[in-house]
Amino acid sequence: MGNRTVDLPKVKGIKHFIREIRYHEFSRQAIGILLVGVFAWVATPKPALFWFGAVISTFGILIRLYASGFVIKNKQLATSGPYSFVRHPLYTGNILMLTGFCLANGQLWPWLVSVFFLWFWYPPAISYEDRKLERIFGEAWLDWSENTPALLPTKFFSKALDNEQWSLNRCLIGNWEPIIVVYSIFCLWWLWRQLPSFIN
Repeated sequence: MGNRTVDLPKVKGIKHFIREIRYHEFSRQAIGILLVGVFAWVATPKPALFWFGAVISTFGILIRLYASGFVIKNKQLATSGPYSFVRHPLYTGNILMLTGFCLANGQLWPWLVSVFFLWFWYPPAISYEDRKLERIFGEAWLDWSENTPALLPTKFFSKALDNEQWSLNRCLIGNWEPIIVVYSIFCLWWLWRQLPSFIN
C-alpha cells in the first residue's frame, strides 16, 4: 500500500490496484506532461480554435507559474496570492492548460482523453492533499479551507494577496516550474507551426 492510501480503508484485489494507481503522484504528473506533448504533436489545428486554446493554455501556465512562487510544500501553509482564491491553484492551472491544448488540437479525442484523465487522477489527488495539509497544519488549514474552494474561485479580490510576496527562488529552485513553462510554450509553438496558414 502506498503512503498516500495508508490512512484509507483497506481494499483488496482489483479495487486495491486501481486505487493505488489513482493515488500515484508520479503517474498523474508524468501522464499529464505527456498528454500536452501528444496533443501538440498529433494535431489538426484550426486557426480560430488554436488561438482561443492558446490563450486559455497560457492563462493556465501563468496561474501555475504564479502559484509555484507562493508554496513551500509541507513546510508552510500557503494562503496568499492564488491560494487566497482556491486551495489547489496548480491543479486549476493544469486543467486550464489541458482545456486550451484540447481546443488548439482541433480534434475530439483529446477531450475524451482529458476528461478521463482528470476524472481518474484529480479527485484522489485533491482528497490526499487536503487530508495531508489538515494533518500537518491542523486548525490553520481548517480555518483557511472553510472559505476557500478547491479549484474554482468564488471571489476575485482578497486582502490576503498582500500577506506574502511571490518568490522567484521558490518558483525556480523549490518547484522547478520554469521547466514546465518552457515545455508548454514549446508545445504551443509546435501547434502553431501546424496551422494550415503556416504550412501553406
